[in-house]
Amino acid sequence: MHEFDEDHIHLEDEDGATVFVGDRIVLLSVGVDIGTSTSHMIFSRLTLERQGKRLSSRFIVTERKILFRSPVIFTPYTSSGQIDAATLGRFINAAYNDAGALREDIDAGAVITTGEAALRENARAVGDLFSQEVGKFVCATAGPNLESLLAANGSGTVELSRSSEAPLLNVDVGGGTTKFAVCHAGQVDETGAIHLGARLLAWDSDGYLNRLEEAGRRLAAAAGISRAPRLGERLAEEDLDRLAAHMAETVLQIVMGARDVDLWMTPPLPPSPAFSRIVVSGGVAEYVYGREKRDFGDLGPRLAKGLRDRAGALGVELLEPNEGIRATCIGASQYTVQLSGDTIFLSDPQVLPMRSIPVVRLRHAKPSAPVIKQSVHEGMARLDLNDGGDGRFALAVHWHHGADYASLRELCAGIVSALPRITDGHPLLLVIDADVAGLAGALLQQEFGVTGTIVCIDQVLLREFDYIDIGRRLPDQGVVPVVVKSLVFR
Repeated sequence: MHEFDEDHIHLEDEDGATVFVGDRIVLLSVGVDIGTSTSHMIFSRLTLERQGKRLSSRFIVTERKILFRSPVIFTPYTSSGQIDAATLGRFINAAYNDAGALREDIDAGAVITTGEAALRENARAVGDLFSQEVGKFVCATAGPNLESLLAANGSGTVELSRSSEAPLLNVDVGGGTTKFAVCHAGQVDETGAIHLGARLLAWDSDGYLNRLEEAGRRLAAAAGISRAPRLGERLAEEDLDRLAAHMAETVLQIVMGARDVDLWMTPPLPPSPAFSRIVVSGGVAEYVYGREKRDFGDLGPRLAKGLRDRAGALGVELLEPNEGIRATCIGASQYTVQLSGDTIFLSDPQVLPMRSIPVVRLRHAKPSAPVIKQSVHEGMARLDLNDGGDGRFALAVHWHHGADYASLRELCAGIVSALPRITDGHPLLLVIDADVAGLAGALLQQEFGVTGTIVCIDQVLLREFDYIDIGRRLPDQGVVPVVVKSLVFR
């Protein structure tokens, strides 16, 4: 639903996704969140405006309007533990129908799968449901660190931290896990997750346990419940209260600086002073802030009460989030930039086009090889990526050192040190926001012996939660079209 008759290009051929270019774009976008416990969709209208005059200037989202929110459903599984694709597909079709939208109406979107839903077979089933949207949708499987990032942005904690002198902690309490994100000055500095959630135990309408995870058994034992819970049995109300209180105490111990908790799914958060202000997101947040009163046969209401009571006793302020259970992206924006062919290094043009490559943004204070190496590893960890298998990602570098040979050599040395597989045939995609791509690509290939495919482009500014498509070089114009897809939060 583009507001104007914009100029446009196709990445490959006339059957490929049409991407519009201009100074102002209006998109219809959809965000799909499929998690271990719950799933939902959000339809939004996004307005983007170009910042600057160059075709390679970045667009930013200047207006977000949520048009429709689907109901939140329990994620359907078959008896074998796999995603029930047929049931999920009916839910998705119903959401489109209720939103009054056709699939062909959608300009861009994001499908985020997390937890059990992100396992290989499940992720494939989810991907099949959106196969016809290839080119328009970002499909991301999120581990606990990326989940923490998404929650902190979706809840509004990252934005709140811009005006806070002290760091804020986002605490995302879901069905199976609790994720933590330390936010300061508008960015997430640290993430972590523990195996603690409201649906580690769940029961039917008569109170008999029909879901019980091993982590739930361990927590029950740690809470002092003498008889281990079993499927098909009922837990006494006082035992449920004791368990929820213990879980809340565990979460608040981490808020207050404790790290010796035997539930970490990630490396523990680094030592820090106690947080005096936190934001709670996730499904349990709906109860913490009084947005939900219904009982879904799990520990949600009790855990929320424990969190409120314990936070109050400790003097921890609970800041209101933008979103609770829906603290994820509301969709994806999409726009095109065109790059001068003179600034691109392609060791093998046949590798293009590439689609939906996640971006790892490097955070480095200076161009020294050890700092660059550490920044690469930290960026990969934030997005739960690894240097192996078929997973591809792009390194995004903010560069203000010009064509200085010594600085560029340090950059390349750090990248090679962080990603040793690129010297043995693994591809490298590097995006620099300054006009030095040709020099960097030549250094990597000629001085550092990188034998893998090198795609090095510049004059593109990328950020966290960006994904890029790179089309084939257009022979007449001598340019490469690049599509930037950005996850968008409320």
